[in-house]
Amino acid sequence: MRRCPRRDPTPAHRVPADPWSGRRRYAQDVSAFVRYTLARLGFFLVAFVVVGLVSSIWLEWNAVTGLWVALIALAISAVASLVLLRGMRDEVAVALKARADKMHDRFEAARSAEDVD
Repeated sequence: MRRCPRRDPTPAHRVPADPWSGRRRYAQDVSAFVRYTLARLGFFLVAFVVVGLVSSIWLEWNAVTGLWVALIALAISAVASLVLLRGMRDEVAVALKARADKMHDRFEAARSAEDVD
């Protein structure tokens, strides 16, 4: 049995020159977000370990101590990331803004196409 080759449903004039360009940009945007998130998580873990070690010198470790250590580590990591990760945060903000603008433009194009009767 012979099968027919599948036809591409999109016309040739609508195919971008580089079909992977959108996916690469998406991967870069996600990569910036993932890198920033991992950096924040790393700051928290380092702060948690340091505060935990310092507190274990004076305090006995229990659930309440662990909660206080986590809260103090969260505050320290938030301040540290606010100061030290400014460039990464700006990069993520620009990437998310570009992505939101692109989605908004597609939504407006679809909405205007529906309005035409």
